Amino acid sequence: MSLDAFSQYFGELEDPRQSAKISYPLFDVLFLTVCAVIAGAEGWEDIEDFGEVHLDWFQQKGLFPDGLPVHDTIARIVSRLDPTQFQQCFIQWAQSVNERTEGELIAIDGKVLRGSYQRESRRSAIHMVSAFATGNGVVMGQLKTDAKSNEITAIPALLKLLDIKGCLVSIDAMGC
Repeated sequence: MSLDAFSQYFGELEDPRQSAKISYPLFDVLFLTVCAVIAGAEGWEDIEDFGEVHLDWFQQKGLFPDGLPVHDTIARIVSRLDPTQFQQCFIQWAQSVNERTEGELIAIDGKVLRGSYQRESRRSAIHMVSAFATGNGVVMGQLKTDAKSNEITAIPALLKLLDIKGCLVSIDAMGC
């Protein structure tokens, strides 16, 4: 998710907090919240957990230099926003993402190949990660994961193989 594009739509969202009491920038908390929800977070604690797991990534982007807020703080900040204003920003941002990607969606998912486990030789089942272009129904690429690994390590390698610049990429919760 591009910080610039996100900022373009959410940067002007009114922060209802008293300026003297702000410890965490509204933009940082909103970016964390939207990223976490897109990744499958279903509550404030999930959002906090997502932030903790990905704190290095957020800090590389210049966010949360002093660490993350706890889930209660995230909830307080987000719940004070004007819902109509937030919804308007979110819809405009989502529409811009769809326009920039020309609606092209690449779905990344891992699967265990049925029948690949061999009981006699105790060979593990084969686990593959695939990139599927939903618009035209084509598998753009696949990689077999290492025997002692999972799809999290194979996804970056698969993405490097593909020409997906400008596409919207979705990854299930296992890949986050």
